[in-house]
Parts: sequence; C-alpha cells; structure tokens
Amino acid sequence: MKNFATLVITMFVIQFASAQKLFSVGYQNHADIAACVMRHANQADLKVYKVDYSNQAKGNEGLWFFTEYSNQADKTIFLVNYPNQADLKIFYVEFENQAGWVNEAKKELLD
Repeated sequence: MKNFATLVITMFVIQFASAQKLFSVGYQNHADIAACVMRHANQADLKVYKVDYSNQAKGNEGLWFFTEYSNQADKTIFLVNYPNQADLKIFYVEFENQAGWVNEAKKELLD
C-alpha cells in the first residue's frame, strides 16, 4: 500500500512539474522567454499546439495553454518579431500529434 501511495504521488508531481502553462506579457524584460513565431516548421526549435484546457498542457512536449493571469502560468513569454531576438523559435501546428521538439538543446528553456 505504501508503494502504491508513493507511485501515485510521484506520478502527480511528474505530471504537473513541467506543465506548459504560459502567459504572454507585453514587455520583453518581464518575460522568462522571448519567442518568435516562424512561418515554416523546419525553421522552428519547437512545434507548438495550443490546447483548450490547462489540464491538457502537460509535460514539455509543445502542448501549450495560455493563462489569463501571470500568476497561473509556469512561464511568461514575449513574442518578438525577428528570430535573432528570440530565445526560442516556435511554429504553431494544427494537430496535437504534430507538436514536439525539433531542437532538443532548447528544451531546458521550458523546464
């Protein structure tokens, strides 16, 4: 029974430890990450799918939920106009199964 409780707690912590709940800020100096939306998937570090509910945004696999308030978010993000200003280049995909990392080296930005 003790092992079961430990397993459940561990799974709960893992599920929410790296959730991708983001808040878009108005100024770059208020953001944890500067991101640029790319026109083509092959230019991106991360392919992102916007989910409708916060509980769908789990793990660090490109499933993002944008919160209404900054205190609800795990990270704050500022969208820049040019790739050379960005920490992370993203591309929005149409389907959830298309989301994921292209450049694994950048994955730590959202951990």
